[in-house]
Amino acid sequence: MNEELNFIIDSTKELMQEAILHLEKEFRNIRAGKASPAMLGNVTVDYYGSQTPLAQVANVGTMDAHTITVQPWEKNMLHEIEKAIMNANLGFNPMNNGEVVIINVPVLTEERRRNLSKQAKAAAEDAKVSIRNDRREAMHEIKKTDASEDMKANAEVDIQALTDKFSQEVDDHYKIKDAEIMKV
Repeated sequence: MNEELNFIIDSTKELMQEAILHLEKEFRNIRAGKASPAMLGNVTVDYYGSQTPLAQVANVGTMDAHTITVQPWEKNMLHEIEKAIMNANLGFNPMNNGEVVIINVPVLTEERRRNLSKQAKAAAEDAKVSIRNDRREAMHEIKKTDASEDMKANAEVDIQALTDKFSQEVDDHYKIKDAEIMKV
């Protein structure tokens, strides 16, 4: 097959893999009832005037299945960390004991589980849209090449096969995450 067509197929595959990685990251941020340091992965703290990821100013861990602890490396950061967690709008109410910020992760209600499931479904749909956009771009690039019509048709079949494969992978990830969310 034409070198240019191979490049288009390979770069499209990479873009689709990035969509899957992004989806996995989104799913890590959707909690499924069990406390995890990853729940605070997107929290940034005002650290001497610059927004810094929480993990770079404190040690984030779990005490048990329903408690996250955040131990700052500098005690004067306790208030800033609490404020950052509140501003992240994660539905947590942090408390501090003068040494550590403690976050009790509430048990999920049925309604909250349904909302998280919808959030996961939306993230999965966004990933599928991204994959379909990658397919459309690839098809457009294939049409612009100087390759023969047969080679273009074969490349389009390969792109469609990639699209189907990655769309199925999104569905599989969603089914696993949805089962995790809905499990009481």
